[in-house]
Amino acid sequence: MYQAIPYGASRPWPPRPRPAPMAAEAATVVDAAVAAAAERLPAQQPAAAAREEVRRAVAESPVLVVGRRGCCLSHVVKRLLQGLGVNPAVHEVAGEVELAGIVDGDVALPAVFVGGRLLGGLDRLMAVHISGELVPILKEAGALWL
Repeated sequence: MYQAIPYGASRPWPPRPRPAPMAAEAATVVDAAVAAAAERLPAQQPAAAAREEVRRAVAESPVLVVGRRGCCLSHVVKRLLQGLGVNPAVHEVAGEVELAGIVDGDVALPAVFVGGRLLGGLDRLMAVHISGELVPILKEAGALWL
């Protein structure tokens, strides 16, 4: 069984070791590596081209989830739809700017498009699912065949 070590005024925490300062040569090597990595990254798409790409993806698929890469909310949306038997298309964007020309008003990511129309974010998707309206909407869009 483990016991906690009591620390207090009579027994302070042990001092934390300090890292050695980085040498000037190591700093230039790190700067060169960062610059080389930045050159290998693809250039950011212009906002108009990115909006057109999202617009095309919305038109092509019955269910589209637009979100950021690695976003936990996008994962929840995908899992909910997959649990219902829908295989949603996923489009990853850098931010809300790419959605600005497609929908009116503020759009929170992840955005769910069903049948070419914006359904909403995760909160709206959950509300529609809990109320029992989601399955008929998905059937109407052609995403479910049951």
